[in-house]
Amino acid sequence: MHADTLVLARSVRNPDGTPTGPAAAANAVAITGGRITAVGDAADLAALRGPDTAVHTFPGATVLPGLVDVHTHPVWGSISTGSGVDLAAATTLDRVLDTLAAAVERAGADEWTTGYDLDVNAFDGEPTGAALGRRFPGRPIALMTKDAHALVVSPRAVELAGLTGRETFTDASSVEVGPDGRPTGYVVELQAMDLVFAHYPEIPVETAAGYVREQLHRMARSGLTGVHALDFADPSEDVYRHIERHGELPLRVRCSPLVPADSPPEEWRRIAGQQGLGGRRWHVEGVKFMLDGTADNGTAWFDHPDIHGENREPLWRDLDAYRAAMRYFTGLGIPTATHAIGDRAVRHALDVIAEVGPVERAPHRIEHLESVPDDLLPRFAQLGVVASLQPAHGTRQTRADGTDNWSRRIGPERVAHGWRTRDLLDHHAVVALGSDWPIGPGDPRTGLADCQLRRPVEEPRTAPVQPGQAITADEAYTGMTAAAAHAAGTAHELGRVAVGHLADLTVFQADPLGLAPEAQPANAVLATVVGGAVQLHPTSK
Repeated sequence: MHADTLVLARSVRNPDGTPTGPAAAANAVAITGGRITAVGDAADLAALRGPDTAVHTFPGATVLPGLVDVHTHPVWGSISTGSGVDLAAATTLDRVLDTLAAAVERAGADEWTTGYDLDVNAFDGEPTGAALGRRFPGRPIALMTKDAHALVVSPRAVELAGLTGRETFTDASSVEVGPDGRPTGYVVELQAMDLVFAHYPEIPVETAAGYVREQLHRMARSGLTGVHALDFADPSEDVYRHIERHGELPLRVRCSPLVPADSPPEEWRRIAGQQGLGGRRWHVEGVKFMLDGTADNGTAWFDHPDIHGENREPLWRDLDAYRAAMRYFTGLGIPTATHAIGDRAVRHALDVIAEVGPVERAPHRIEHLESVPDDLLPRFAQLGVVASLQPAHGTRQTRADGTDNWSRRIGPERVAHGWRTRDLLDHHAVVALGSDWPIGPGDPRTGLADCQLRRPVEEPRTAPVQPGQAITADEAYTGMTAAAAHAAGTAHELGRVAVGHLADLTVFQADPLGLAPEAQPANAVLATVVGGAVQLHPTSK
């Protein structure tokens, strides 16, 4: 039987070291019906070439299993970055204001200006919107912080949103107030942020779909064949359906809806009813919990408070409700992913997972794990829990000298336990890697290089953070291939180049496993293959 497609290269490799087939050194893959039907030497696979076989030849290239980013936010991230001002390079408050100026000037008098990637280290102390009011009086402005768990808003935005500082929330959200009892413009965590979002202008589905489509194509050009979307809020379903009505998603999207903190059982039932929704390349599977917030804004849950007396409480005020919700979804066979940043949150999530037991479809996961004490390291392997990390948060939002907000808040002992990729692997945990895009860099080549260097790959003079946690290229790329497939319960058909697996592949100009980390971000992606469909990317550098 002839193959539908032949992919010919210099080499075909699995980062985890699993043989690709019987041949000692494979350089060709045959695909039929969207699955891999043969892997081996091109000469041996020549007999599979028929008159209708599509042959794609990539001289000198290396074929890996398709890369999958296990933690992203494609819809709200694309809308935020598509419609807002990028503040990533604004490291001082003056630069923040200067970066906003043109967008504010273009906006109408009461038209909102939004921004994203705001560095809280730009403020002297706790962030406030006072400077926005002085520079842009009467203008509604809302800026999302780098961790996406807080907003800094102008006095006019406070007024339009009707914020008083007396609001109450079922989670750890807050509208911060000053000594005069009036809102400062610092709005912390999701329920409080929603009060501001409710006043943003509505973006048409067609426009939102355009932002998402563009970002997903950008991700595909960087080598991704799939992402895990750790949310499914409106307008996610409408956006994915719109894209597939008018074309094709360039990669697979696995969506896991958020179970809101302290939500009632009727909300759990609604979310359980979303399981199985999907289209050609997207589907809903699993759920996400946020057990705590972030260390940068004081809402993470650590064993001991930080220097401000914060970072000491869970986002779920009712921990029995978290336990009951975990038991509910586990009982339905729905895998869970729990956001847990502080050491106490990680410990509690592991304890609850031990109580509720595993799910057959896919393993439970814990996301972020920004600081993990020694005694918790072996429990991941013991319980079969996937450690889902985004080390680029450490390399790009903290500093080796401890002068950043995260490090100052939690102190050197807990900083030393940050993003423990090396230690988790040494304790036999499955470590799946993601970006948390748009919070981290969406190009996997950049994030994976950071994992190996423990610093921003483009900054050779920057000292590494927790350098003992560096991992190898093989281990890093395994985190987005075999480990990512394991995390989704799809190791039987994704994550490796193997006969019978779905034909999801990434074709690199050079073998990334043999390149120095500094050279990996510029390693061109020549093509990605999703379910046997080849997408050429001639300008991906």
